[in-house]
Amino acid sequence: MKKEKTIIGRKEIANFPELKLNHIHVKIDTGAYTSSIHCHSIIEKDDKLYCNLLDPDHHAYKDEELMFEQFRQKRVKSSNGAVENRYKIVSTVELLGETHKIDLTLTDRKNMETPVLIGRKFLTKKYIVDVSKKYTHLK
Repeated sequence: MKKEKTIIGRKEIANFPELKLNHIHVKIDTGAYTSSIHCHSIIEKDDKLYCNLLDPDHHAYKDEELMFEQFRQKRVKSSNGAVENRYKIVSTVELLGETHKIDLTLTDRKNMETPVLIGRKFLTKKYIVDVSKKYTHLK
């Protein structure tokens, strides 16, 4: 029997257990194909990727450099039409009590309202987005 899709709003709160990030506001964006997370100080060295997630002024920021052994580069077209090469990692996300694997591209989102954007590649077959709603699990 097929699992029914869960309805989510245009903004939600998620946890990223493998990245040790909790209570992160995320934007749900069906116009974006890929999902992304704010990252800075990205360095590739000796077949490993090093970076810091979030900004120092974010409540969940940990002044901790993360290291990824599994990553690749991906060409992504941003909302302004510019194509850029981004690093992509695979992690997990807890959203509305469900845990899933998620591909995340690493990019500068410091000027965006939320540090994480969840795109339709992740949403497909799992969620239906009701754009009139926000933070559906808090109700």
